[in-house]
Order: sequence, then structure tokens, then C-alpha cells
Amino acid sequence: MAYTPTLKKKYSEEVVPALVKEFGYKSVMQVPKLTKIVLNQGVGAAIADKKIIEVATEEMTMIAGQKAVQTKSKKDISNFKLRKKMPIGVRVTLRKERMFEFLDRLINVSLPRTRDFKGIESKMDGQGNYTLGIPEQIIFPEINIDKVNRINGMNITFVTSADTDEEGFALLKSLGLPFKNVKKN
Repeated sequence: MAYTPTLKKKYSEEVVPALVKEFGYKSVMQVPKLTKIVLNQGVGAAIADKKIIEVATEEMTMIAGQKAVQTKSKKDISNFKLRKKMPIGVRVTLRKERMFEFLDRLINVSLPRTRDFKGIESKMDGQGNYTLGIPEQIIFPEINIDKVNRINGMNITFVTSADTDEEGFALLKSLGLPFKNVKKN
């Protein structure tokens, strides 16, 4: 028997029937699904110190459980002492099982470790996707706080197959993302 992440099981057994009922889909294939999670970290300070980008790449690889890729600048910007093709960020794209595993760890372990955590904002992007900004990478248990010499934030983007914000929000909320209680107008 192949291993299935608990969140993936929850999606197929609980979330799909609930969303079919809520939005009145004619087929389960119409139910929006989480297609990928993209972790992105801009490291502008890497222009001055090359070691910073290597540490960031290593940390992102540990957090995601998958090799992180350095992103390079597209053009020269003299005010920032930036040259074309200099590494200025790190990103990882998670799909399938790894995506569900990461989401499970994020919801149950990492987000509750955030200082003064009261839930996350519920601002969607207009196409049913959601980006979560995290101010400190040390909320992830994979990061050893004693070895961190620089606090970096990151963005986590949840890309869904939903057509509207309402459907995307319902999907992410039913998967367990702890949104703040928002009153709709």
C-alpha cells in the first residue's frame, strides 16, 4: 500500500464532498484543488555577501524537504549595485505529496510557533490564490535557532485551480489554514 499524506486523505474524504455541497458542483472534477505551493525568499543583502544566499538556499531546502533554486536578477540596477544574473533570492515549488506534507507541517507546527499568532489574513489575489507572508524563518522546526545569524522572511503562495476568491478561500479554509475570523459585508 502506498503512503498517502493525512491532509491529502482529508481533502478527498472531507473537503471535496463539503465543497460540492457548498457550491453545488455537478461533478467532483469541478471542485478546486491545491495545485502547488511556492516558497519564495528575496535576499537582497546577498549582493554584498555571497555567503548569505548559500545559507538561505540551505535553509529553504531544509524547510521544504526539496532542493531550493536560486533566483537571479533580470537586469542591471546601478543604484542597488545590482548586476544582471546575480543571485538575489531563493525559491522552491512543491507539488503532490510533498506539498501536502509541507502544508500539514505549516498548519500544525510552524504557524502556531509564530509570536502573538491570532490567525492569518484572508486577502486572496483575485484568481483564487493566496500568498502568506512569514516574517521569520525560525518558526519552522527544521531550522536550528542557534545556527541562524540572520532573520529572513519569506512568502508562501498557495496556487489553487479555483476560479474565484470565494472558492479558493473555502478550499484553503477547509484544508485547515487558520484564517482570522472575518465578517463579510
